[in-house]
Amino acid sequence: MHAYRDQYAQIFDNGRGIVLIAVSADPVDELAAWARDDELPFLLASDEDVVAGQAFGAYIERNGQRMTNRSLFVIGPDQRIAHVMAPFREIDPTAYEELAAAVARVASAHGEEAEPGR
Repeated sequence: MHAYRDQYAQIFDNGRGIVLIAVSADPVDELAAWARDDELPFLLASDEDVVAGQAFGAYIERNGQRMTNRSLFVIGPDQRIAHVMAPFREIDPTAYEELAAAVARVASAHGEEAEPGR
C-alpha cells in the first residue's frame, strides 16, 4: 500500500477528478487505522461480505476457505467505475504502469489532460 501512496501524485496528478478506491475484506476499523497511520491519499473500502469481490473476480475459494484479493477501482469524473484491477498486484511495478495507463485513458475520455505515468 505504500507504493500506492508514494505513486499517487504521479499517477493521479493529485486527483484530476478521478478517484481511487482500494477494496479488501479487511474490517472497517482496521482499514481506517491503516489509512490514518499511513496517511493514504485514496479511499479504502471494506468488503467483509465479499459482495464486490464476487462481482469483480477478487473472490476465490481454496480448500473450502473463502479468500479475497485486494481490488482496485478507478472511478471516473462521471462517478462510474471506469477500470477494475482484481486483484491488484501491489508489489509488481508493472501494475502501476497499467494503473497509470488506465487513469490516462479515463482522463482523456472525460476531456482531461493526461499522460501515462504523469
